[in-house]
Amino acid sequence: MGADERSAGAFSVEQPLWRALSAFRLLTVLYAVSRYAGLAKHYQHPLGAWIYLGVLTAWTFATVKPFSAKSRCSWRWLSADLALVVAGILLTHVFDSHLPVFADDVTLPTIRAAGAVLGFAVMGGWLPGAAAALIVGLADVTKRGLITTNDFHNIVLLLLAGVAIGYVVELARASEQTLARALEVQAATRERERLARDIHDGVLQVLSMVQRRGAEVGGEAAELGRMAGEQEIALRVLVAEGLAPNPSCAAPADADAEQDLRGLIAPMAGSRVTVSAPGTPVLLPGRSVSELGAAVGAALDNVRRHAGPQARAWILVEDEPEEVVVSVRDDGPGFDAAVRLGEAAREGRLGVRQSIRGRLSDLGGSAEIVSVPGQGTEVELRVPRRHRRSGEGSATR
Repeated sequence: MGADERSAGAFSVEQPLWRALSAFRLLTVLYAVSRYAGLAKHYQHPLGAWIYLGVLTAWTFATVKPFSAKSRCSWRWLSADLALVVAGILLTHVFDSHLPVFADDVTLPTIRAAGAVLGFAVMGGWLPGAAAALIVGLADVTKRGLITTNDFHNIVLLLLAGVAIGYVVELARASEQTLARALEVQAATRERERLARDIHDGVLQVLSMVQRRGAEVGGEAAELGRMAGEQEIALRVLVAEGLAPNPSCAAPADADAEQDLRGLIAPMAGSRVTVSAPGTPVLLPGRSVSELGAAVGAALDNVRRHAGPQARAWILVEDEPEEVVVSVRDDGPGFDAAVRLGEAAREGRLGVRQSIRGRLSDLGGSAEIVSVPGQGTEVELRVPRRHRRSGEGSATR
Protein backbone atom coordinates (compact mmCIF):
# COMPACT_ATOMS: atom_id res chain seq x y z
CA MET A 1 0.00 0.00 0.00
CA GLY A 2 1.40 3.38 -1.04
CA ALA A 3 1.68 6.47 1.09
CA ASP A 4 -1.11 8.19 -0.82
CA GLU A 5 -3.49 5.33 -0.13
CA ARG A 6 -2.63 5.28 3.58
CA SER A 7 -3.26 9.00 3.90
CA ALA A 8 -6.49 8.96 1.89
CA GLY A 9 -8.07 5.98 3.56
CA ALA A 10 -6.29 5.27 6.80
CA PHE A 11 -9.53 4.09 8.43
CA SER A 12 -11.29 2.79 5.27
CA VAL A 13 -13.82 0.12 6.19
CA GLU A 14 -14.21 -1.13 2.60
CA GLN A 15 -10.53 -1.78 1.92
CA PRO A 16 -10.71 -5.33 3.35
CA LEU A 17 -13.44 -6.08 0.78
CA TRP A 18 -11.08 -5.16 -2.05
CA ARG A 19 -8.40 -7.46 -0.66
CA ALA A 20 -10.96 -10.25 -0.35
CA LEU A 21 -12.10 -9.65 -3.95
CA SER A 22 -8.53 -9.88 -5.21
CA ALA A 23 -7.99 -13.18 -3.38
CA PHE A 24 -11.37 -14.51 -4.57
CA ARG A 25 -10.48 -13.86 -8.23
CA LEU A 26 -7.20 -15.77 -7.86
CA LEU A 27 -8.77 -18.77 -6.15
CA THR A 28 -11.69 -19.03 -8.56
CA VAL A 29 -9.54 -18.88 -11.70
CA LEU A 30 -7.37 -21.70 -10.30
CA TYR A 31 -10.57 -23.65 -9.61
CA ALA A 32 -11.77 -23.06 -13.19
CA VAL A 33 -8.48 -24.39 -14.62
CA SER A 34 -8.44 -27.48 -12.39
CA ARG A 35 -12.09 -28.26 -13.16
CA TYR A 36 -11.51 -27.97 -16.89
CA ALA A 37 -8.53 -30.28 -16.64
CA GLY A 38 -10.91 -33.05 -15.51
CA LEU A 39 -13.47 -32.35 -18.26
CA ALA A 40 -11.20 -31.61 -21.22
CA LYS A 41 -11.72 -35.07 -22.71
CA HIS A 42 -15.26 -34.34 -23.94
CA TYR A 43 -14.37 -30.95 -25.48
CA GLN A 44 -14.32 -30.90 -29.29
CA HIS A 45 -11.71 -28.13 -29.34
CA PRO A 46 -9.68 -28.47 -26.15
CA LEU A 47 -6.82 -26.35 -27.52
CA GLY A 48 -9.11 -23.33 -27.91
CA ALA A 49 -10.48 -23.84 -24.40
CA TRP A 50 -6.94 -24.09 -22.97
CA ILE A 51 -5.95 -20.88 -24.77
CA TYR A 52 -8.96 -19.05 -23.31
CA LEU A 53 -8.24 -20.31 -19.79
CA GLY A 54 -4.60 -19.31 -20.19
CA VAL A 55 -5.65 -15.79 -21.16
CA LEU A 56 -8.12 -15.62 -18.26
CA THR A 57 -5.49 -16.86 -15.78
CA ALA A 58 -2.84 -14.43 -17.05
CA TRP A 59 -5.32 -11.53 -16.91
CA THR A 60 -6.39 -12.43 -13.37
CA PHE A 61 -2.83 -12.59 -12.02
CA ALA A 62 -1.76 -9.49 -13.94
CA THR A 63 -4.61 -7.43 -12.48
CA VAL A 64 -4.12 -8.35 -8.84
CA LYS A 65 -2.81 -4.87 -8.02
CA PRO A 66 -5.61 -2.86 -9.76
CA PHE A 67 -8.25 -5.00 -8.09
CA SER A 68 -6.73 -4.71 -4.61
CA ALA A 69 -7.88 -1.13 -3.89
CA LYS A 70 -10.57 1.26 -5.06
CA SER A 71 -7.98 3.98 -5.69
CA ARG A 72 -6.31 1.74 -8.29
CA CYS A 73 -9.37 0.17 -9.86
CA SER A 74 -11.73 1.81 -12.35
CA TRP A 75 -14.87 1.04 -14.31
CA ARG A 76 -12.69 0.22 -17.34
CA TRP A 77 -10.86 -2.51 -15.45
CA LEU A 78 -14.16 -3.92 -14.21
CA SER A 79 -15.78 -3.79 -17.64
CA ALA A 80 -12.81 -5.57 -19.25
CA ASP A 81 -12.95 -8.27 -16.57
CA LEU A 82 -16.69 -8.76 -17.09
CA ALA A 83 -16.28 -8.84 -20.88
CA LEU A 84 -13.61 -11.57 -20.62
CA VAL A 85 -15.86 -13.65 -18.38
CA VAL A 86 -18.89 -13.24 -20.69
CA ALA A 87 -16.71 -14.19 -23.68
CA GLY A 88 -15.71 -17.40 -21.91
CA ILE A 89 -19.34 -18.29 -21.22
CA LEU A 90 -20.30 -17.74 -24.87
CA LEU A 91 -17.24 -19.64 -26.16
CA THR A 92 -18.17 -22.71 -24.13
CA HIS A 93 -20.66 -23.95 -26.75
CA VAL A 94 -18.00 -23.35 -29.46
CA PHE A 95 -15.30 -25.48 -27.82
CA ASP A 96 -17.46 -28.01 -25.96
CA SER A 97 -19.38 -30.96 -27.33
CA HIS A 98 -23.00 -30.39 -28.20
CA LEU A 99 -24.43 -32.86 -25.69
CA PRO A 100 -22.66 -31.59 -22.52
CA VAL A 101 -23.67 -28.01 -23.33
CA PHE A 102 -27.31 -28.89 -23.45
CA ALA A 103 -26.90 -31.26 -20.52
CA ASP A 104 -26.31 -28.15 -18.41
CA ASP A 105 -22.53 -28.64 -18.03
CA VAL A 106 -20.44 -25.94 -16.41
CA THR A 107 -19.06 -23.04 -18.46
CA LEU A 108 -15.36 -22.37 -18.98
CA PRO A 109 -15.09 -19.52 -16.40
CA THR A 110 -17.40 -21.39 -13.98
CA ILE A 111 -17.40 -19.63 -10.53
CA ARG A 112 -14.82 -17.08 -11.76
CA ALA A 113 -17.83 -15.18 -13.19
CA ALA A 114 -18.86 -14.32 -9.63
CA GLY A 115 -15.59 -12.39 -9.21
CA ALA A 116 -16.59 -10.01 -12.00
CA VAL A 117 -20.02 -9.46 -10.43
CA LEU A 118 -18.56 -8.83 -6.97
CA GLY A 119 -16.12 -6.31 -8.47
CA PHE A 120 -19.02 -4.18 -9.70
CA ALA A 121 -20.77 -4.52 -6.32
CA VAL A 122 -17.70 -3.45 -4.32
CA MET A 123 -17.04 -0.54 -6.66
CA GLY A 124 -20.52 0.91 -7.08
CA GLY A 125 -22.93 -0.71 -4.64
CA TRP A 126 -25.91 -2.97 -5.05
CA LEU A 127 -27.26 -1.57 -8.34
CA PRO A 128 -24.08 -2.09 -10.46
CA GLY A 129 -23.69 -5.49 -8.79
CA ALA A 130 -27.21 -6.50 -9.80
CA ALA A 131 -26.65 -5.23 -13.36
CA ALA A 132 -23.43 -7.27 -13.73
CA ALA A 133 -25.20 -10.37 -12.40
CA LEU A 134 -27.96 -9.97 -15.01
CA ILE A 135 -25.38 -9.63 -17.80
CA VAL A 136 -23.69 -12.87 -16.74
CA GLY A 137 -27.10 -14.55 -16.46
CA LEU A 138 -28.08 -13.37 -19.95
CA ALA A 139 -24.84 -14.83 -21.32
CA ASP A 140 -25.66 -18.18 -19.66
CA VAL A 141 -29.08 -18.22 -21.28
CA THR A 142 -27.71 -17.15 -24.68
CA LYS A 143 -25.16 -19.98 -24.62
CA ARG A 144 -27.94 -22.60 -24.91
CA GLY A 145 -30.77 -20.51 -26.28
CA LEU A 146 -32.96 -21.47 -23.33
CA ILE A 147 -33.00 -21.18 -19.54
CA THR A 148 -32.47 -24.28 -17.44
CA THR A 149 -33.04 -24.91 -13.78
CA ASN A 150 -29.33 -24.55 -13.02
CA ASP A 151 -29.16 -21.34 -15.02
CA PHE A 152 -32.05 -19.91 -13.03
CA HIS A 153 -30.44 -20.89 -9.73
CA ASN A 154 -27.08 -19.44 -10.78
CA ILE A 155 -28.68 -16.14 -11.83
CA VAL A 156 -30.53 -15.88 -8.51
CA LEU A 157 -27.37 -16.62 -6.54
CA LEU A 158 -25.37 -14.05 -8.52
CA LEU A 159 -28.10 -11.44 -7.98
CA LEU A 160 -28.20 -12.13 -4.25
CA ALA A 161 -24.41 -11.95 -3.99
CA GLY A 162 -24.18 -8.72 -6.01
CA VAL A 163 -27.01 -7.00 -4.14
CA ALA A 164 -25.88 -8.18 -0.67
CA ILE A 165 -22.21 -7.24 -1.10
CA GLY A 166 -23.17 -3.95 -2.76
CA TYR A 167 -25.50 -3.07 0.10
CA VAL A 168 -22.78 -3.89 2.64
CA VAL A 169 -20.38 -1.60 0.77
CA GLU A 170 -22.89 1.26 0.78
CA LEU A 171 -23.38 0.84 4.54
CA ALA A 172 -19.61 0.75 5.04
CA ARG A 173 -19.17 3.99 3.11
CA ALA A 174 -21.94 5.70 5.06
CA SER A 175 -20.34 4.55 8.31
CA GLU A 176 -16.97 5.86 7.14
CA GLN A 177 -18.47 9.28 6.36
CA THR A 178 -20.17 9.37 9.76
CA LEU A 179 -16.90 8.50 11.46
CA ALA A 180 -15.08 11.22 9.50
CA ARG A 181 -17.66 13.82 10.54
CA ALA A 182 -17.43 12.69 14.17
CA LEU A 183 -13.65 13.04 14.09
CA GLU A 184 -13.97 16.52 12.58
CA VAL A 185 -16.41 17.55 15.31
CA GLN A 186 -14.12 16.12 17.98
CA ALA A 187 -11.13 17.98 16.57
CA ALA A 188 -13.13 21.21 16.30
CA THR A 189 -14.33 20.84 19.89
CA ARG A 190 -10.82 20.35 21.18
CA GLU A 191 -9.59 23.37 19.24
CA ARG A 192 -12.48 25.45 20.54
CA GLU A 193 -11.69 24.45 24.11
CA ARG A 194 -8.02 25.32 23.62
CA LEU A 195 -8.89 28.72 22.14
CA ALA A 196 -11.40 29.33 24.93
CA ARG A 197 -8.73 28.70 27.57
CA ASP A 198 -6.24 30.98 25.83
CA ILE A 199 -8.79 33.75 25.26
CA HIS A 200 -10.15 33.52 28.80
CA ASP A 201 -6.68 33.62 30.35
CA GLY A 202 -5.54 36.56 28.26
CA VAL A 203 -7.74 38.62 25.96
CA LEU A 204 -11.02 38.52 27.89
CA GLN A 205 -9.36 39.47 31.17
CA VAL A 206 -7.57 42.43 29.55
CA LEU A 207 -10.75 43.66 27.88
CA SER A 208 -12.67 43.35 31.13
CA MET A 209 -9.98 45.33 32.95
CA VAL A 210 -10.00 48.06 30.27
CA GLN A 211 -13.79 48.32 30.56
CA ARG A 212 -13.65 48.74 34.36
CA ARG A 213 -10.78 51.20 34.37
CA GLY A 214 -12.29 53.21 31.55
CA ALA A 215 -15.54 53.61 33.46
CA GLU A 216 -13.61 54.72 36.54
CA VAL A 217 -11.49 57.32 34.71
CA GLY A 218 -14.33 58.71 32.58
CA GLY A 219 -14.07 60.98 29.54
CA GLU A 220 -12.52 59.43 26.44
CA ALA A 221 -11.35 56.53 28.52
CA ALA A 222 -14.99 55.70 29.28
CA GLU A 223 -15.72 55.42 25.56
CA LEU A 224 -12.67 53.21 25.14
CA GLY A 225 -13.92 51.06 28.02
CA ARG A 226 -17.35 50.78 26.41
CA MET A 227 -15.79 49.58 23.13
CA ALA A 228 -13.65 47.09 25.03
CA GLY A 229 -16.80 45.78 26.72
CA GLU A 230 -18.47 45.26 23.32
CA GLN A 231 -15.44 43.38 22.03
CA GLU A 232 -15.43 41.21 25.14
CA ILE A 233 -19.06 40.23 24.52
CA ALA A 234 -18.34 39.50 20.84
CA LEU A 235 -15.42 37.26 21.78
CA ARG A 236 -17.49 35.40 24.35
CA VAL A 237 -20.13 34.72 21.68
CA LEU A 238 -17.42 33.51 19.30
CA VAL A 239 -16.04 31.14 21.91
CA ALA A 240 -19.53 29.86 22.70
CA GLU A 241 -20.27 29.24 19.01
CA GLY A 242 -16.88 27.66 18.32
CA LEU A 243 -16.42 26.64 14.72
CA ALA A 244 -20.14 26.20 13.98
CA PRO A 245 -21.24 27.53 10.56
CA ASN A 246 -23.14 30.79 10.35
CA PRO A 247 -26.84 29.93 10.04
CA SER A 248 -27.39 32.75 7.57
CA CYS A 249 -24.78 31.29 5.22
CA ALA A 250 -25.77 27.66 5.53
CA ALA A 251 -27.92 25.82 3.04
CA PRO A 252 -31.62 25.58 3.87
CA ALA A 253 -32.10 22.75 6.35
CA ASP A 254 -34.84 20.17 6.49
CA ALA A 255 -37.74 21.50 8.56
CA ASP A 256 -37.85 18.20 10.48
CA ALA A 257 -34.09 17.94 11.07
CA GLU A 258 -33.02 18.90 14.57
CA GLN A 259 -30.90 22.03 15.01
CA ASP A 260 -29.19 23.71 17.92
CA LEU A 261 -31.23 26.73 19.07
CA ARG A 262 -28.11 28.30 20.58
CA GLY A 263 -26.67 28.88 17.11
CA LEU A 264 -29.53 31.28 16.34
CA ILE A 265 -29.83 32.95 19.76
CA ALA A 266 -26.15 33.49 20.67
CA PRO A 267 -25.44 36.01 17.83
CA MET A 268 -28.17 38.26 19.28
CA ALA A 269 -25.82 39.16 22.16
CA GLY A 270 -24.43 42.67 22.17
CA SER A 271 -23.27 45.49 24.40
CA ARG A 272 -26.79 45.78 25.88
CA VAL A 273 -28.08 42.26 25.27
CA THR A 274 -26.87 39.36 27.43
CA VAL A 275 -27.52 35.78 26.33
CA SER A 276 -27.45 32.88 28.79
CA ALA A 277 -27.81 29.35 27.37
CA PRO A 278 -26.92 25.80 28.43
CA GLY A 279 -23.47 24.48 27.65
CA THR A 280 -24.95 21.56 25.71
CA PRO A 281 -26.93 21.71 22.43
CA VAL A 282 -30.59 22.73 22.71
CA LEU A 283 -32.11 20.62 19.93
CA LEU A 284 -35.45 21.37 18.28
CA PRO A 285 -36.88 20.72 14.79
CA GLY A 286 -35.56 23.17 12.22
CA ARG A 287 -38.89 24.94 11.80
CA SER A 288 -39.26 25.38 15.56
CA VAL A 289 -35.76 26.87 15.78
CA SER A 290 -36.38 29.38 13.00
CA GLU A 291 -39.81 30.44 14.30
CA LEU A 292 -38.63 30.70 17.90
CA GLY A 293 -35.59 32.72 16.80
CA ALA A 294 -37.85 35.08 14.85
CA ALA A 295 -40.09 35.53 17.91
CA VAL A 296 -37.08 36.37 20.09
CA GLY A 297 -35.93 38.85 17.45
CA ALA A 298 -39.36 40.48 17.46
CA ALA A 299 -39.25 40.76 21.27
CA LEU A 300 -35.84 42.48 21.07
CA ASP A 301 -37.18 44.88 18.44
CA ASN A 302 -39.96 45.81 20.87
CA VAL A 303 -37.36 46.46 23.59
CA ARG A 304 -35.44 48.84 21.33
CA ARG A 305 -38.62 50.52 20.10
CA HIS A 306 -40.46 50.98 23.40
CA ALA A 307 -37.82 50.81 26.14
CA GLY A 308 -35.32 53.08 24.43
CA PRO A 309 -31.78 52.63 23.06
CA GLN A 310 -30.24 52.66 26.55
CA ALA A 311 -32.36 49.78 27.85
CA ARG A 312 -30.64 46.49 28.61
CA ALA A 313 -32.07 43.09 27.77
CA TRP A 314 -31.39 39.56 29.00
CA ILE A 315 -32.17 36.39 27.04
CA LEU A 316 -32.35 33.15 29.02
CA VAL A 317 -32.61 29.76 27.26
CA GLU A 318 -33.82 26.86 29.42
CA ASP A 319 -33.68 23.31 28.11
CA GLU A 320 -36.37 21.34 29.96
CA PRO A 321 -37.36 17.69 29.38
CA GLU A 322 -40.73 18.41 27.74
CA GLU A 323 -40.20 21.90 26.36
CA VAL A 324 -37.74 24.69 25.66
CA VAL A 325 -38.32 28.02 27.40
CA VAL A 326 -36.80 31.28 26.19
CA SER A 327 -37.26 34.42 28.32
CA VAL A 328 -36.56 37.94 27.09
CA ARG A 329 -36.41 40.49 29.94
CA ASP A 330 -35.56 44.21 29.85
CA ASP A 331 -35.06 47.02 32.36
CA GLY A 332 -37.25 49.51 30.50
CA PRO A 333 -40.09 51.59 31.98
CA GLY A 334 -42.61 48.77 31.59
CA PHE A 335 -46.30 49.21 30.79
CA ASP A 336 -49.79 47.95 31.56
CA ALA A 337 -49.82 44.86 29.34
CA ALA A 338 -53.60 44.52 29.17
CA VAL A 339 -54.13 48.17 28.21
CA ARG A 340 -51.22 48.49 25.81
CA LEU A 341 -51.89 45.26 23.91
CA GLY A 342 -55.60 46.01 23.73
CA GLU A 343 -54.92 49.44 22.24
CA ALA A 344 -52.49 47.95 19.71
CA ALA A 345 -55.10 45.42 18.57
CA ARG A 346 -57.78 48.10 18.16
CA GLU A 347 -55.38 50.28 16.15
CA GLY A 348 -54.47 47.37 13.87
CA ARG A 349 -50.91 46.99 15.19
CA LEU A 350 -50.61 43.23 15.52
CA GLY A 351 -46.84 42.86 15.99
CA VAL A 352 -47.05 41.03 19.31
CA ARG A 353 -50.07 39.00 18.30
CA GLN A 354 -48.65 37.79 14.98
CA SER A 355 -44.86 38.03 15.25
CA ILE A 356 -44.68 36.50 18.72
CA ARG A 357 -47.86 34.82 19.86
CA GLY A 358 -48.85 33.71 16.36
CA ARG A 359 -45.51 31.98 15.76
CA LEU A 360 -45.61 30.17 19.09
CA SER A 361 -49.22 29.15 18.56
CA ASP A 362 -48.34 27.55 15.21
CA LEU A 363 -45.69 25.50 17.00
CA GLY A 364 -48.14 24.33 19.67
CA GLY A 365 -46.45 26.52 22.27
CA SER A 366 -47.30 29.68 24.14
CA ALA A 367 -46.11 33.24 24.67
CA GLU A 368 -46.73 35.14 27.89
CA ILE A 369 -45.98 38.84 28.33
CA VAL A 370 -45.60 40.22 31.85
CA SER A 371 -44.96 43.93 32.37
CA VAL A 372 -45.35 46.27 35.32
CA PRO A 373 -44.94 50.05 34.98
CA GLY A 374 -41.50 50.99 36.31
CA GLN A 375 -40.28 47.37 36.51
CA GLY A 376 -39.55 46.42 32.91
CA THR A 377 -41.05 43.70 30.72
CA GLU A 378 -40.58 39.96 30.39
CA VAL A 379 -41.64 37.81 27.43
CA GLU A 380 -41.69 34.07 28.13
CA LEU A 381 -41.75 31.77 25.07
CA ARG A 382 -42.47 28.07 25.46
CA VAL A 383 -42.10 25.48 22.69
CA PRO A 384 -42.91 21.78 23.22
CA ARG A 385 -40.33 19.30 22.01
CA ARG A 386 -42.95 17.57 19.86
CA HIS A 387 -45.00 19.72 17.52
CA ARG A 388 -48.65 20.00 18.45
CA ARG A 389 -51.33 21.60 16.34
CA SER A 390 -52.68 24.93 17.49
CA GLY A 391 -55.41 24.34 20.06
CA GLU A 392 -53.89 21.17 21.46
CA GLY A 393 -51.95 21.23 24.69
CA SER A 394 -50.96 24.66 26.00
CA ALA A 395 -53.24 27.44 24.99
CA THR A 396 -51.91 30.72 23.69
CA ARG A 397 -52.19 33.32 26.33
